[in-house]
Amino acid sequence: MSLVSRPDVATDAFETHRPRLVRLAYRMLGSVAEAEDVAQDAWLRWRGVETSEIREPAAWLTRTVTRLCLDHIKSARARRETYVGSWLPEPLIGSFEPEDDAADDLTLTLMMALERLSPLERAAFLLHDVFGVGFAEVGTTLDRDAAAVRQLAARARKHVQEARPRFPVAPEEGDRIARAFFDATRSGDLAALGAMLAEGVTLHSDGGGKVFAFPRPIIGLEHILRLYAGLNRKFGAEAFEHIRPMRIDGLPGYASLERGQLLQTTALSIEDGRIVGIFVTRNPDKLARVAAELGLN
Repeated sequence: MSLVSRPDVATDAFETHRPRLVRLAYRMLGSVAEAEDVAQDAWLRWRGVETSEIREPAAWLTRTVTRLCLDHIKSARARRETYVGSWLPEPLIGSFEPEDDAADDLTLTLMMALERLSPLERAAFLLHDVFGVGFAEVGTTLDRDAAAVRQLAARARKHVQEARPRFPVAPEEGDRIARAFFDATRSGDLAALGAMLAEGVTLHSDGGGKVFAFPRPIIGLEHILRLYAGLNRKFGAEAFEHIRPMRIDGLPGYASLERGQLLQTTALSIEDGRIVGIFVTRNPDKLARVAAELGLN
């Protein structure tokens, strides 16, 4: 009887931890699809061991997923070296599970800061600071002593703190600014747009070589105003359709259609009431889940 029931017990144990594992893998890799692939690989390894002898399944699975992600990052970073234009994480709409909405506060802006860390720094920070794993266990996972992983996490924490907004915007205010931003860019109202943007605002757009996007970040209020003025002159207001407001990796934003066909998401980083970062994802490979959510497939 025990041999027959054991696989179901193993499956139940894994499924209990799957949302957390996928969330960890996404934070490591920046891709939901790759995160789910890693979780599936961890599942296959889980089924290949005698799970009844594993005293702490959560620790074993977290350790396995982290190591798989570290292996995966090597090839992922190699691909990004040849990536066409700016790279942005795959837009994460909401959360993997409803109860995970407040599980961590790593916004898209902070995900970009994590991209500048070494893989070990990223893993140490995520495991300890975000997922609450003790330094001793982090050391076991990364094959480092506790003192070393403390240093890794501390270096990562410094980068993240520098990128974290001092006064996070309230969700309602963020949604209001996001809608006003769309309306101003669509209509070409440069006075309204200029009043919303910080002097050092930066725009990142990711087309992945599949659709048009700006190959490098556009920096500065005047440059971005000229950009949106040019887009309005070229396409006109009717070319852009607002579909739905949404939270994108914790930031206020929206999904829109260009000329009724090209889906994109726009996320806004806001500090002191002004937009400091604009993140536009246009790569259709990264928008399949958003399209499905919106019923556009």
